[in-house]
Amino acid sequence: MPPRNFETANMSTPVRILGIAGSLRKDSYNRGALRAAATLVPEGATIETFDLSGIPIFNQDEDQAPPQSVVDFKSSIRAADAILIVTPEYNYSIPGVLKNAIDWASRPYGDSAWNGKPAAIMGASIGNFGTVRAQYHLRQIMVYLNMYVLNQPEVMIGNASQKFDQQGNLTDEKTQKYVQTLLQNLVAWTRKLRGE
Repeated sequence: MPPRNFETANMSTPVRILGIAGSLRKDSYNRGALRAAATLVPEGATIETFDLSGIPIFNQDEDQAPPQSVVDFKSSIRAADAILIVTPEYNYSIPGVLKNAIDWASRPYGDSAWNGKPAAIMGASIGNFGTVRAQYHLRQIMVYLNMYVLNQPEVMIGNASQKFDQQGNLTDEKTQKYVQTLLQNLVAWTRKLRGE
């Protein structure tokens, strides 16, 4: 079924999207998908990215005085109007590095940077299913975080080795269109939630 577009919304206020790749691997298809998203973002919106490689392992003993990398991460989330998470799938779920970052940004209790944020999810894998199970687990986590996750389109990039070139660039036009529609819908969803 082709992706559905929301109606074009008021373009007066820019929408700042924070993009997060759930992989640390330099040549990750998910990092490539996030780079592609930054070039496909609609007019009136921007994507800034945050690299999770500097986030240490979560330690609740430190959640009242977190490391600077966590402070910076939470500030980036709060400054964003919407969140885009691009996740691999490890063992039927999201990677530990992504869950770790999510936990840090939700702490201490009552001071979650995620609360009320519009969000979209996508992911790439070399298998046929394109991170479907990881994405559904991430949606469950976002329910508890009180995030407003976009439902459609679901962008699950299967057989990624056929859709990215040797430099990690997304070259498949159909997939590019799905990513573009996801971003258009995320921007419209964010504007709708802002009452525009």
